[in-house]
Amino acid sequence: MPKVADDAAYLARLQDYYACWRSLPAYEPLQAVLGLASRSAVAKVLHRLQGAGFVERTPDGRWTPTARFFARPLADAPVPAGHPAVAVDSGSEYAIDAWLVRQPSRTVIIPVTGDSMMEAGIHPGDRVVVERDTPARPGDVVVAVIDGEFTLKTLAVENDQAVLQPANPAYPVLRPGDRLQVFGVVVGLIRNYRR
Repeated sequence: MPKVADDAAYLARLQDYYACWRSLPAYEPLQAVLGLASRSAVAKVLHRLQGAGFVERTPDGRWTPTARFFARPLADAPVPAGHPAVAVDSGSEYAIDAWLVRQPSRTVIIPVTGDSMMEAGIHPGDRVVVERDTPARPGDVVVAVIDGEFTLKTLAVENDQAVLQPANPAYPVLRPGDRLQVFGVVVGLIRNYRR
């Protein structure tokens, strides 16, 4: 019989499965995923995870993840980039969307190509989290549209005119005049170090 203490391991297996397949399996495959011998043991685990807020039932009776299912552990202290310090797992959880995404209907994640923003720490292969239809201010990194083409630059003002500044001296400042349209403001950056 599964123990409540094992629920963290069961949850981790479900999260790994979901990350791979973008769905939760039916009871029979769940037995193999969770390493349980019976359907009733799987049901008990799912009901405990439901009680803890990790999964819920859809109107047609299928199991589905909740927002808490996607929360990740949050360390109790930040990690300094200078002198070493002890980082402790606080046991609390953190949903990345809650930190990066204020309005899901206006938020889009865009892959970055090119190296014009390298000195701003934005590299090819990164993903920028962009909030569309948000008023841009000088100093904001924006996704702009000039003559139907998208570009990622820092919005600035020169001689009362909006300009787009690259973060790489190999690229010129863009002065689009009235052809400039701001698609959205960059509110976050995602980088995968294991490509």
